[in-house]
Order: sequence, then C-alpha cells, then structure tokens
Amino acid sequence: MQHPNFFILYVNDPQASAAFYAQLLGRPAIEASPTFAMFALESGVMLGLWSRHTVEPTASAGGGGAEVAIALDSVNEVNATFERWMALGLPVIQAPTPMDFGYTFVATDPDAHRLRVFAANKE
Repeated sequence: MQHPNFFILYVNDPQASAAFYAQLLGRPAIEASPTFAMFALESGVMLGLWSRHTVEPTASAGGGGAEVAIALDSVNEVNATFERWMALGLPVIQAPTPMDFGYTFVATDPDAHRLRVFAANKE
C-alpha cells in the first residue's frame, strides 16, 4: 500500500515562506526556486511550498487553507516549543490548552496556514 510522503502548501511568496520554514525547522530547503521550495523532514516526509500564483492547474485553496500538525512526546515539549516560537514572533491563535485529544497550541505561518503542536493523551 502506498502512503502519502509529500504535502504541498500553496503560498504567496515561496522564498519568504522558505525562509520562515528554514528558521522554524532548523534546516534549509533542499530545493528552491522563485516559485517553489522543498524541505526534507526528519520523518522522511517532504514539505513543498508552491506559489499559489503559478500552480497548475490553478488551485482554489487560499491562505490558511491547511493545518500542519506536529506531534511531540510530552506536555513539557509542547510548552518548550511554544516558548521558542513565541520568541521567534510567530502569531499564536490558540495558547497552550488541554483538549479532548491532548495538550496543544496553534500558531500560523506567513500565509495563515495553521501550525498545530500537540502531545496526545496517553492511555
């Protein structure tokens, strides 16, 4: 069975978004052009940032049309990530809070895509 291993966010400015994600992920893009950038994540999954102005066929999804979820092992890791992202100036739209699935917070990238960090409830 095939498993998804690449996802793409449509962005206004791929170069600005690549700089944002390079700082956030602590690694440079492995591919970059004026219309596209790609990151190899530790999990082996690839993250693409494609210009919403040049994607073909034209995409109807706009800014903020996606959520990237980052699973961490503990509440302490979530809180540490929250503090680091606050220091970087990321817009936070949900402060750290317990929810039915676990402990989470949500920030946004330059195109208003949601970045959810969470530690799942342990049974």
